[in-house]
Amino acid sequence: MSKTVLIYWTMSGNTQAMAEAIANALTNVVPVPVSDASLGDVQEADIVLLGCPAMGDEVLEESEFQPFFDEILADLSGKSVGLFGAYGWGDGQWMRDWEATVNDANGNVKATWIVGDGDLSGVEEFTAAFR
Repeated sequence: MSKTVLIYWTMSGNTQAMAEAIANALTNVVPVPVSDASLGDVQEADIVLLGCPAMGDEVLEESEFQPFFDEILADLSGKSVGLFGAYGWGDGQWMRDWEATVNDANGNVKATWIVGDGDLSGVEEFTAAFR
């Protein structure tokens, strides 16, 4: 049986709501704030789900999430990965850049999910890739 880890960062609660919707749609998955996550959590998992909203000029949050992501990037190699996050401007470039970074590190991005309007109905399509 595959082990899934679900790690997220949120500022306004939108990405947390996405993480909770994902956890509700999957079995035996608990959302973990990035402040409580560790490299070991990622190393022990077969499936890694990461959530971070777009910040600033469509980048990952830089003080807490980006350093954690940089630390785990090499350990995403060979794993199934899902990326999700909320945004309220731009065209989602941060998600395309994030996906390319993971794939360049030999991670296997199976699904991405962006919410710009609070509509969480896309959770079923996103989680289908990890069942």
